[in-house]
Amino acid sequence: MNVTIINTGGTFNKRYNPIKGQLEVPTDNKALDKIIASCFNVEYEIINIVSKDSLDMTDDDRDEICQTIKDTKNENIIIIHGTDTVHLTSALIKSENIAKKIVFTGAMVPMSIDEVEATMNFSLALGFLNANVENGTYISMHGVVVDCSKLIKNRELGQFLIQKD
Repeated sequence: MNVTIINTGGTFNKRYNPIKGQLEVPTDNKALDKIIASCFNVEYEIINIVSKDSLDMTDDDRDEICQTIKDTKNENIIIIHGTDTVHLTSALIKSENIAKKIVFTGAMVPMSIDEVEATMNFSLALGFLNANVENGTYISMHGVVVDCSKLIKNRELGQFLIQKD
């Protein structure tokens, strides 16, 4: 299987900068590289764009993500995205009706602090793309992959939960 990973930053990628004394979103793939080093049956294309906390993303950033998805020849796409505004970007992508399998994922705890959540969410997205699924825009978080309109971030609990109809 071939997968394009669009790495836009977010908490998934954050690392502590001891000089500034704060967490920063880097422009590299260290967090992602650590995960995909154990994936032997997948060919990856990694595209780094935006490199921001999702709270700092603009409409122009979302348009860049959308255009990057359209421009890639690959049908299987994973987007590493911050969890605070993943609902906004995924809704934009869904509205474009792009004929590809697009899975957003991220983490609420930086991989540099605790590897479990980021690894689980990414691995779930990858496994989902390996299944026979329809084209669409999905979110992979906290044990599920569902249509992007069905998963919401419950800020009080610090969890992504399936929205009840």
